[in-house]
Amino acid sequence: MNFEMTEDQQMFHDSVARFARTELAPGAAIRARAPGYPWDIAKRMAELGLMGIPLPEADGGIGGSLVDALIAIQTVAEACPRSGDVIQAGNFGPVRTFAEYGTADQKARFLTPILEGRAVISLGMTEPQAGSAATEMTTSATPDGDDYLINGTKIFGTHSSEAEVFLVYVRFGPGLEGIGSVLIEKGTPGFTIGQPSAFMNGEDWSQLYFDNVRIPAGNVVLGPGGFRKQMAGFNVERLGNAARAVAVGRHAFNLARDHAAERKQFGRALCEFQGLQWKFAEMSLKLESAQLLLMRAAVNAGDGLPDAHDTALAKLACNEAGFFAANEALQIMGGMGFSEDSTAQYCLRRTRGWMIAGGSIEILKNRIAEGIFARRFPQAAPKS
Repeated sequence: MNFEMTEDQQMFHDSVARFARTELAPGAAIRARAPGYPWDIAKRMAELGLMGIPLPEADGGIGGSLVDALIAIQTVAEACPRSGDVIQAGNFGPVRTFAEYGTADQKARFLTPILEGRAVISLGMTEPQAGSAATEMTTSATPDGDDYLINGTKIFGTHSSEAEVFLVYVRFGPGLEGIGSVLIEKGTPGFTIGQPSAFMNGEDWSQLYFDNVRIPAGNVVLGPGGFRKQMAGFNVERLGNAARAVAVGRHAFNLARDHAAERKQFGRALCEFQGLQWKFAEMSLKLESAQLLLMRAAVNAGDGLPDAHDTALAKLACNEAGFFAANEALQIMGGMGFSEDSTAQYCLRRTRGWMIAGGSIEILKNRIAEGIFARRFPQAAPKS
Protein backbone atom coordinates (compact mmCIF):
# COMPACT_ATOMS: atom_id res chain seq x y z
CA MET A 1 0.00 0.00 0.00
CA ASN A 2 1.43 3.35 -1.06
CA PHE A 3 1.18 6.19 1.46
CA GLU A 4 3.17 8.65 -0.62
CA MET A 5 1.47 11.99 -1.22
CA THR A 6 0.16 12.75 -4.68
CA GLU A 7 1.54 15.75 -6.54
CA ASP A 8 -1.47 17.84 -5.48
CA GLN A 9 -1.15 16.72 -1.87
CA GLN A 10 2.55 17.56 -1.85
CA MET A 11 1.77 21.06 -3.15
CA PHE A 12 -0.92 21.41 -0.48
CA HIS A 13 1.49 20.24 2.22
CA ASP A 14 4.17 22.67 1.10
CA SER A 15 1.69 25.56 1.10
CA VAL A 16 0.43 24.75 4.62
CA ALA A 17 4.01 24.26 5.83
CA ARG A 18 5.01 27.73 4.61
CA PHE A 19 2.04 29.25 6.41
CA ALA A 20 2.74 27.29 9.59
CA ARG A 21 6.45 28.08 9.54
CA THR A 22 6.04 31.82 8.96
CA GLU A 23 2.80 32.67 10.80
CA LEU A 24 2.37 30.03 13.49
CA ALA A 25 5.75 28.70 14.65
CA PRO A 26 7.10 32.05 15.95
CA GLY A 27 4.23 32.38 18.46
CA ALA A 28 3.85 28.71 19.41
CA ALA A 29 5.07 29.07 23.01
CA ILE A 30 2.90 32.14 23.60
CA ARG A 31 -0.22 30.39 22.28
CA ALA A 32 0.51 27.36 24.46
CA ARG A 33 0.23 29.60 27.52
CA ALA A 34 -2.66 31.77 26.33
CA PRO A 35 -6.14 31.07 27.73
CA GLY A 36 -9.22 30.65 25.55
CA TYR A 37 -9.79 29.56 21.99
CA PRO A 38 -7.45 31.14 19.38
CA TRP A 39 -10.14 32.90 17.34
CA ASP A 40 -7.62 34.92 15.35
CA ILE A 41 -5.99 31.71 14.13
CA ALA A 42 -9.38 30.17 13.33
CA LYS A 43 -10.37 33.09 11.09
CA ARG A 44 -7.00 33.04 9.36
CA MET A 45 -7.27 29.31 8.68
CA ALA A 46 -10.76 29.78 7.29
CA GLU A 47 -9.38 32.39 4.89
CA LEU A 48 -6.79 29.87 3.71
CA GLY A 49 -9.36 27.08 3.17
CA LEU A 50 -8.19 24.93 6.06
CA MET A 51 -11.64 24.54 7.65
CA GLY A 52 -14.07 21.92 6.37
CA ILE A 53 -11.43 20.26 4.18
CA PRO A 54 -13.19 16.85 3.91
CA LEU A 55 -16.72 18.30 3.83
CA PRO A 56 -18.67 18.56 0.57
CA GLU A 57 -18.59 21.87 -1.27
CA ALA A 58 -22.40 21.91 -1.12
CA ASP A 59 -22.10 22.22 2.68
CA GLY A 60 -19.51 24.98 2.49
CA GLY A 61 -16.54 22.65 2.72
CA ILE A 62 -13.54 22.20 0.44
CA GLY A 63 -14.48 18.78 -0.94
CA GLY A 64 -11.12 17.20 -0.10
CA SER A 65 -10.29 13.87 1.47
CA LEU A 66 -9.61 12.67 5.00
CA VAL A 67 -5.95 12.33 4.02
CA ASP A 68 -5.92 16.00 2.97
CA ALA A 69 -7.27 16.96 6.39
CA LEU A 70 -4.59 14.84 8.08
CA ILE A 71 -1.90 16.61 6.10
CA ALA A 72 -3.25 19.96 7.30
CA ILE A 73 -3.63 19.09 10.98
CA GLN A 74 -0.24 17.42 11.28
CA THR A 75 1.64 20.11 9.40
CA VAL A 76 0.07 22.83 11.55
CA ALA A 77 0.38 20.97 14.87
CA GLU A 78 4.03 20.10 14.26
CA ALA A 79 4.80 23.82 13.91
CA CYS A 80 2.39 25.09 16.61
CA PRO A 81 0.70 22.47 18.80
CA ARG A 82 -2.07 24.82 20.01
CA SER A 83 -3.03 25.85 16.48
CA GLY A 84 -3.62 22.20 15.58
CA ASP A 85 -6.70 22.37 17.80
CA VAL A 86 -8.32 24.77 15.32
CA ILE A 87 -7.89 22.29 12.46
CA GLN A 88 -9.39 19.63 14.72
CA ALA A 89 -12.42 21.79 15.49
CA GLY A 90 -13.03 22.64 11.85
CA ASN A 91 -12.45 19.19 10.32
CA PHE A 92 -12.36 16.27 12.76
CA GLY A 93 -14.42 17.12 15.83
CA PRO A 94 -18.20 16.98 16.25
CA VAL A 95 -18.45 19.18 13.16
CA ARG A 96 -17.76 16.07 11.06
CA THR A 97 -20.53 14.02 12.67
CA PHE A 98 -22.87 16.99 12.35
CA ALA A 99 -21.99 17.50 8.69
CA GLU A 100 -22.38 13.78 8.00
CA TYR A 101 -25.85 13.35 9.51
CA GLY A 102 -27.32 16.82 9.99
CA THR A 103 -30.24 18.00 7.87
CA ALA A 104 -29.91 20.67 5.19
CA ASP A 105 -31.78 23.12 7.43
CA GLN A 106 -29.51 22.40 10.41
CA LYS A 107 -26.37 22.86 8.34
CA ALA A 108 -27.71 26.10 6.85
CA ARG A 109 -28.22 27.46 10.37
CA PHE A 110 -25.06 26.31 12.14
CA LEU A 111 -22.34 25.10 9.78
CA THR A 112 -21.37 28.32 7.99
CA PRO A 113 -20.10 30.27 11.02
CA ILE A 114 -18.10 27.22 12.15
CA LEU A 115 -16.36 26.88 8.80
CA GLU A 116 -15.71 30.62 8.73
CA GLY A 117 -13.88 30.42 12.06
CA ARG A 118 -16.49 32.57 13.83
CA ALA A 119 -17.99 29.80 15.98
CA VAL A 120 -17.13 26.38 17.35
CA ILE A 121 -19.29 23.35 18.10
CA SER A 122 -18.82 21.26 21.25
CA LEU A 123 -19.72 17.63 21.88
CA GLY A 124 -21.82 16.73 24.91
CA MET A 125 -21.26 13.01 25.43
CA THR A 126 -19.54 12.28 28.75
CA GLU A 127 -21.60 12.43 31.95
CA PRO A 128 -20.57 12.26 35.63
CA GLN A 129 -21.52 8.57 35.74
CA ALA A 130 -21.01 7.69 32.07
CA GLY A 131 -17.52 8.17 30.68
CA SER A 132 -16.03 5.20 28.86
CA ALA A 133 -19.39 3.47 29.44
CA ALA A 134 -21.07 5.93 27.08
CA THR A 135 -24.19 3.78 26.68
CA GLU A 136 -25.00 4.33 30.37
CA MET A 137 -25.80 7.99 29.74
CA THR A 138 -29.01 9.27 31.30
CA THR A 139 -29.51 12.71 29.69
CA SER A 140 -33.02 12.37 28.30
CA ALA A 141 -35.06 13.72 25.39
CA THR A 142 -38.78 13.49 26.16
CA PRO A 143 -41.41 14.28 23.49
CA ASP A 144 -43.66 17.23 24.35
CA GLY A 145 -45.98 18.12 21.50
CA ASP A 146 -43.83 19.05 18.50
CA ASP A 147 -40.83 19.62 20.76
CA TYR A 148 -38.49 17.69 23.04
CA LEU A 149 -37.57 18.44 26.64
CA ILE A 150 -33.91 17.76 27.48
CA ASN A 151 -32.86 16.94 31.04
CA GLY A 152 -29.46 15.90 32.37
CA THR A 153 -25.85 17.03 32.52
CA LYS A 154 -22.62 16.65 30.55
CA ILE A 155 -18.95 17.14 31.51
CA PHE A 156 -15.47 17.28 29.97
CA GLY A 157 -16.59 18.74 26.64
CA THR A 158 -13.82 20.25 24.51
CA HIS A 159 -14.62 23.91 23.73
CA SER A 160 -17.67 23.76 26.01
CA SER A 161 -16.71 27.14 27.50
CA GLU A 162 -16.57 28.86 24.08
CA ALA A 163 -19.11 27.01 21.91
CA GLU A 164 -22.27 28.55 20.51
CA VAL A 165 -23.91 25.23 19.64
CA PHE A 166 -23.63 21.77 21.19
CA LEU A 167 -24.08 18.33 19.66
CA VAL A 168 -25.54 16.50 22.66
CA TYR A 169 -25.97 12.73 22.95
CA VAL A 170 -29.34 11.99 24.54
CA ARG A 171 -31.53 9.07 25.45
CA PHE A 172 -34.89 8.91 23.67
CA GLY A 173 -35.65 5.51 25.17
CA PRO A 174 -34.06 2.50 26.90
CA GLY A 175 -31.07 0.51 25.71
CA LEU A 176 -28.54 1.12 23.00
CA GLU A 177 -31.24 1.71 20.41
CA GLY A 178 -32.70 4.52 22.49
CA ILE A 179 -29.67 6.79 22.06
CA GLY A 180 -29.46 9.63 19.54
CA SER A 181 -28.33 13.24 19.39
CA VAL A 182 -29.70 16.78 19.28
CA LEU A 183 -28.42 20.31 18.70
CA ILE A 184 -28.77 22.79 21.57
CA GLU A 185 -27.86 26.45 21.20
CA LYS A 186 -26.18 28.51 23.87
CA GLY A 187 -28.76 30.75 25.54
CA THR A 188 -31.68 28.34 25.19
CA PRO A 189 -33.90 28.66 28.30
CA GLY A 190 -33.07 26.00 30.87
CA PHE A 191 -29.60 25.40 29.44
CA THR A 192 -26.88 26.50 31.87
CA ILE A 193 -23.14 26.46 31.19
CA GLY A 194 -21.18 26.11 34.42
CA GLN A 195 -18.07 27.97 35.47
CA PRO A 196 -14.94 26.96 33.53
CA SER A 197 -12.62 24.37 35.04
CA ALA A 198 -9.04 23.88 33.86
CA PHE A 199 -7.55 20.76 32.33
CA MET A 200 -3.89 19.96 32.97
CA ASN A 201 -3.04 21.17 29.45
CA GLY A 202 -4.42 24.64 30.18
CA GLU A 203 -7.68 24.28 28.26
CA ASP A 204 -11.03 24.92 29.94
CA TRP A 205 -14.21 22.88 30.09
CA SER A 206 -17.59 23.71 31.58
CA GLN A 207 -20.26 21.42 32.94
CA LEU A 208 -23.51 21.59 30.98
CA TYR A 209 -26.87 21.49 32.77
CA PHE A 210 -30.18 20.81 31.01
CA ASP A 211 -33.33 21.56 33.00
CA ASN A 212 -36.42 21.03 30.83
CA VAL A 213 -34.62 22.58 27.87
CA ARG A 214 -37.19 22.83 25.10
CA ILE A 215 -35.91 22.26 21.57
CA PRO A 216 -37.86 21.83 18.33
CA ALA A 217 -37.96 18.47 16.60
CA GLY A 218 -35.96 20.13 13.85
CA ASN A 219 -32.94 20.11 16.19
CA VAL A 220 -32.79 16.31 16.31
CA VAL A 221 -29.72 15.15 14.38
CA LEU A 222 -30.09 11.40 14.91
CA GLY A 223 -33.16 9.95 16.57
CA PRO A 224 -33.50 6.63 18.38
CA GLY A 225 -31.09 4.06 16.95
CA GLY A 226 -28.53 6.69 15.99
CA PHE A 227 -25.80 5.70 18.44
CA ARG A 228 -23.85 3.49 16.02
CA LYS A 229 -23.84 6.22 13.37
CA GLN A 230 -22.67 8.73 15.95
CA MET A 231 -19.78 6.49 16.97
CA ALA A 232 -18.87 5.96 13.30
CA GLY A 233 -18.61 9.73 12.96
CA PHE A 234 -16.67 9.84 16.22
CA ASN A 235 -13.97 7.66 14.62
CA VAL A 236 -13.02 10.70 12.53
CA GLU A 237 -12.58 12.72 15.73
CA ARG A 238 -10.37 9.96 17.08
CA LEU A 239 -8.14 10.15 14.00
CA GLY A 240 -7.77 13.89 14.54
CA ASN A 241 -6.73 13.16 18.11
CA ALA A 242 -4.27 10.54 16.86
CA ALA A 243 -2.85 12.81 14.18
CA ARG A 244 -2.17 15.61 16.65
CA ALA A 245 -0.55 13.19 19.10
CA VAL A 246 2.03 12.14 16.51
CA ALA A 247 2.55 15.70 15.24
CA VAL A 248 2.94 17.16 18.73
CA GLY A 249 5.29 14.32 19.64
CA ARG A 250 7.28 15.18 16.52
CA HIS A 251 7.32 18.84 17.56
CA ALA A 252 8.92 17.82 20.87
CA PHE A 253 11.27 15.45 19.03
CA ASN A 254 12.46 18.30 16.81
CA LEU A 255 13.06 20.56 19.81
CA ALA A 256 15.11 17.86 21.51
CA ARG A 257 17.04 17.04 18.32
CA ASP A 258 18.08 20.67 17.86
CA HIS A 259 18.95 20.94 21.56
CA ALA A 260 21.07 17.77 21.44
CA ALA A 261 22.92 18.98 18.36
CA GLU A 262 23.82 22.35 19.93
CA ARG A 263 24.09 21.74 23.67
CA LYS A 264 27.50 20.61 24.98
CA GLN A 265 28.34 18.80 28.19
CA PHE A 266 31.70 17.31 29.21
CA GLY A 267 33.18 18.92 26.10
CA ARG A 268 30.91 17.07 23.66
CA ALA A 269 27.58 17.72 21.95
CA LEU A 270 24.76 15.78 23.61
CA CYS A 271 24.03 13.94 20.38
CA GLU A 272 27.42 12.23 20.65
CA PHE A 273 26.37 10.27 23.74
CA GLN A 274 25.10 6.82 22.82
CA GLY A 275 22.45 6.83 25.56
CA LEU A 276 20.76 9.83 23.93
CA GLN A 277 21.23 8.43 20.44
CA TRP A 278 19.20 5.41 21.44
CA LYS A 279 16.44 7.63 22.81
CA PHE A 280 16.15 9.38 19.46
CA ALA A 281 16.15 6.06 17.60
CA GLU A 282 13.31 4.74 19.78
CA MET A 283 11.33 7.96 19.42
CA SER A 284 11.72 7.87 15.64
CA LEU A 285 10.69 4.22 15.44
CA LYS A 286 7.52 4.76 17.46
CA LEU A 287 6.50 7.95 15.66
CA GLU A 288 7.07 6.54 12.18
CA SER A 289 5.27 3.26 12.98
CA ALA A 290 2.28 5.10 14.43
CA GLN A 291 2.15 7.39 11.41
CA LEU A 292 1.81 4.39 9.11
CA LEU A 293 -1.14 3.02 11.08
CA LEU A 294 -2.75 6.47 11.01
CA MET A 295 -2.39 6.73 7.23
CA ARG A 296 -3.68 3.20 6.75
CA ALA A 297 -6.87 4.05 8.64
CA ALA A 298 -7.38 7.18 6.55
CA VAL A 299 -6.58 5.57 3.20
CA ASN A 300 -8.81 2.56 3.92
CA ALA A 301 -11.69 4.93 4.73
CA GLY A 302 -11.66 6.28 1.17
CA ASP A 303 -14.51 8.76 0.81
CA GLY A 304 -16.37 7.30 3.79
CA LEU A 305 -15.85 7.05 7.54
CA PRO A 306 -12.86 5.14 8.98
CA ASP A 307 -13.20 1.59 10.23
CA ALA A 308 -13.48 1.21 14.02
CA HIS A 309 -10.70 -1.41 14.21
CA ASP A 310 -8.30 0.58 12.05
CA THR A 311 -9.10 3.69 14.07
CA ALA A 312 -8.50 1.97 17.41
CA LEU A 313 -5.11 0.64 16.28
CA ALA A 314 -4.09 4.04 14.94
CA LYS A 315 -5.19 6.04 17.97
CA LEU A 316 -3.56 3.64 20.42
CA ALA A 317 -0.26 3.67 18.54
CA CYS A 318 -0.29 7.44 18.01
CA ASN A 319 -1.25 8.29 21.58
CA GLU A 320 1.50 6.11 23.01
CA ALA A 321 4.12 7.25 20.49
CA GLY A 322 3.32 10.94 20.95
CA PHE A 323 3.53 10.76 24.72
CA PHE A 324 6.69 8.65 24.61
CA ALA A 325 8.40 11.16 22.31
CA ALA A 326 7.29 14.17 24.36
CA ASN A 327 8.40 12.57 27.62
CA GLU A 328 11.80 11.56 26.25
CA ALA A 329 12.29 14.96 24.63
CA LEU A 330 11.63 16.67 27.94
CA GLN A 331 14.16 14.43 29.67
CA ILE A 332 16.78 15.16 27.02
CA MET A 333 16.23 18.93 27.29
CA GLY A 334 16.36 18.89 31.09
CA GLY A 335 15.52 22.17 32.76
CA MET A 336 15.14 23.93 29.41
CA GLY A 337 12.34 21.58 28.42
CA PHE A 338 10.68 21.85 31.81
CA SER A 339 10.45 25.62 31.50
CA GLU A 340 7.26 27.25 30.22
CA ASP A 341 9.46 29.24 27.87
CA SER A 342 9.65 26.01 25.87
CA THR A 343 6.75 24.09 24.30
CA ALA A 344 8.32 20.76 25.30
CA GLN A 345 6.46 20.56 28.61
CA TYR A 346 3.23 21.62 26.86
CA CYS A 347 3.65 18.74 24.41
CA LEU A 348 3.95 16.34 27.32
CA ARG A 349 0.73 17.61 28.88
CA ARG A 350 -1.17 17.58 25.59
CA THR A 351 -0.16 14.08 24.54
CA ARG A 352 -0.94 12.73 28.02
CA GLY A 353 -4.47 14.06 27.81
CA TRP A 354 -5.12 12.39 24.46
CA MET A 355 -4.45 9.01 26.04
CA ILE A 356 -7.71 9.62 27.94
CA ALA A 357 -9.79 11.82 25.65
CA GLY A 358 -11.71 10.39 22.73
CA GLY A 359 -11.46 6.82 24.00
CA SER A 360 -8.86 5.84 26.60
CA ILE A 361 -6.02 3.55 25.59
CA GLU A 362 -7.60 0.77 27.69
CA ILE A 363 -10.93 1.07 25.85
CA LEU A 364 -9.06 1.05 22.54
CA LYS A 365 -7.37 -2.21 23.52
CA ASN A 366 -10.77 -3.70 24.27
CA ARG A 367 -11.99 -2.60 20.85
CA ILE A 368 -8.93 -4.07 19.13
CA ALA A 369 -9.48 -7.39 20.90
CA GLU A 370 -13.07 -7.43 19.61
CA GLY A 371 -11.73 -7.03 16.09
CA ILE A 372 -9.22 -9.81 16.57
CA PHE A 373 -11.84 -12.31 17.81
CA ALA A 374 -14.72 -10.95 15.69
CA ARG A 375 -16.99 -10.78 18.71
CA ARG A 376 -18.02 -8.30 21.38
CA PHE A 377 -16.68 -8.41 24.93
CA PRO A 378 -19.22 -6.47 27.03
CA GLN A 379 -17.59 -4.77 29.99
CA ALA A 380 -20.80 -4.31 31.98
CA ALA A 381 -21.42 -6.52 34.99
CA PRO A 382 -23.72 -9.49 34.26
CA LYS A 383 -27.36 -8.86 35.11
CA SER A 384 -28.69 -10.92 37.97
